[in-house]
Amino acid sequence: MNIVLRHKYIQKIEKYLGKDCIIVLTGQRRVGKSCMLKMIRELKEKEAGNNVIYIDKEKREFDGIKTYQDLNVHIEKHYVKGKTNYILVDEIQDIKEFERTVRSYRTEPDTEVIITGSNAKMLSSELSTLIGGRYKEIRIQSLSYKEFLNFHGLADSDDSLSKYIQFGGMPGLVKIGLDEDDAREYQKDIYNTVLLKDVIMRNNIRNAAFLENLVRFLADNIGKVFSANSITKYMKSQGQSITSTTVIEFTKFLTEAFIIHKVNRYDIRGKRLFESNDKFYFEDNGIRNALVGGTREGDIEKVIENIIYQHLVNMGYDVTVGQLQAAEIDFVCQKKGGTQLYIQASYIIADESTHEREFGNLQAIKDNYPKFVISMTPLVSKNDENGITHLHLRRFLMAEEL
Repeated sequence: MNIVLRHKYIQKIEKYLGKDCIIVLTGQRRVGKSCMLKMIRELKEKEAGNNVIYIDKEKREFDGIKTYQDLNVHIEKHYVKGKTNYILVDEIQDIKEFERTVRSYRTEPDTEVIITGSNAKMLSSELSTLIGGRYKEIRIQSLSYKEFLNFHGLADSDDSLSKYIQFGGMPGLVKIGLDEDDAREYQKDIYNTVLLKDVIMRNNIRNAAFLENLVRFLADNIGKVFSANSITKYMKSQGQSITSTTVIEFTKFLTEAFIIHKVNRYDIRGKRLFESNDKFYFEDNGIRNALVGGTREGDIEKVIENIIYQHLVNMGYDVTVGQLQAAEIDFVCQKKGGTQLYIQASYIIADESTHEREFGNLQAIKDNYPKFVISMTPLVSKNDENGITHLHLRRFLMAEEL
């Protein structure tokens, strides 16, 4: 099977080569970080004057590299002076004190360091403490809708969108296929691996049963505003006594492993972030669906909202949930340089009350930033209504920018 290039990420990586910084590819396990590193390896090995040192910590041949000293020895053994050395290390968080090595080689002339990791804590403490701002994080996501079509050889259609809503965008599905039973088994295997390696083992969690119940609760309630206290009260109603502190700690561990993403609320009028009551979305919609089971008819609104959130992040937006007095705006999206827009997500706008809720909330915002309603309403491609653009979900997912 041919490797499908994800050009967007390759271009991002190439942009930061030669800038005297460490490139860090982050994201949930199995979203394609390893394949991205292999693509870079193949591209650089074809260029004259390069020497590529490649280490994959998930391969047994590299089991002996357990500490930064072991890593130093391996690199020195394969380092070639007079060439541009590319040091590529996959799942580097499995090497103790790896940051000492990357800090040292970052300062070497004609040396590029690209590493991958499946835990955000690697940046927040283990790496940034020693090298400050001398790194560039590139987050690898599960497949966008356009990538999903490309990987599976599908045309853009309602049927293809239905498959994307159902199965999500884990790249490995291209080998497994889109059979329901096979796909769900594969997705659950990924989830169990991430939960065990990147959450339970890494954080020495003993109450794994509660952790799994928490994930399922979040999966069944994506897009809802929660506080730690409200989750604690619900869990107690189900016979599980747990503190709010534990809820906060466990959701933090889950976000560090990129299983879920916490989205803060933003006061549109006061232009400030609220300090409590957040929303949670899943990295991959297919894994979320595998956890809750059943079909999507009963929770299609949640699923659409999750997909829209992920695509906005893929477009490069910083995303928050908007609060305008009593009204909620699903997404406030911002980019560096001041670009901002507002988005309401809906399934089908078929009656006046739904129309008033989605369009009325946006009309209450008294500024001139672009405003969008995104839905699966039949026959809608792109309509403008009083300055608000109504986009079909397929058209939105095919767009590179708004």
